[in-house]
Amino acid sequence: MGPTIHYALRSNLPKPKQAHFLVSALRRRALDLPFESVGEIIERSGSDCDFNQCSEDDPHRWLLIQAGRCVKLPCGDGCHCVKVTPTELVAFETFPGPGCEPANIGLCRYPATIEVNAPECRDSKRRLRTNLAGWSWSSFCKTRGAAHQECGGFANFLRCHLSVVHLLDYAKQIHILSGVTDEGEFWENRNAEWLTRQWNEMVATAFGKPQNRLGEAVASAIAMSPDVEARGPDAAHVS
Repeated sequence: MGPTIHYALRSNLPKPKQAHFLVSALRRRALDLPFESVGEIIERSGSDCDFNQCSEDDPHRWLLIQAGRCVKLPCGDGCHCVKVTPTELVAFETFPGPGCEPANIGLCRYPATIEVNAPECRDSKRRLRTNLAGWSWSSFCKTRGAAHQECGGFANFLRCHLSVVHLLDYAKQIHILSGVTDEGEFWENRNAEWLTRQWNEMVATAFGKPQNRLGEAVASAIAMSPDVEARGPDAAHVS
């Protein structure tokens, strides 16, 4: 467990060139943010979008796994989740920093229907509407690992978390952000104290006690984000 940012993108623009334009705009914004690295845009179609068809050492394997979407198949008293592979994909990978998961960004198109065969569901071999119209993306990035001392501690965690948040801010500006859930609660509050509280909890779990000071490095990381609410000279300290 720990701070994870879940996010979804969506566009109803019909043409692949339009999707590429939007993803390119997001990548340019990512290059202006303090990500450790930003990958090139990849475009795939057909079976090349299926991670099951790529090799284990494919550098884009995790991106392709995240590109898949789940739709629910009614099954008795519950639902069975069916994985839907995109038919077209335009995406790139960002690496926020040491200890952090990649934050993959892109847009995909999916088939209107798929044939499903869930043995646990009666009469399940049939065509199922996916209801995945237009271009969309749904992914997540866990930032907790960036807080480990060997990765740079809280300053690194804050830089990673804010970098992802600011990239999603830009997605909102260009009208393709459809949802964000930030387990660190920073997206909603824009208050660094929420993230320092998460830090305290993580340090207390790992070492048995919170740290008292975060230092100038954290103040610098907070300063990169003008919309963060700072609380006077002690804003870079854990209370």
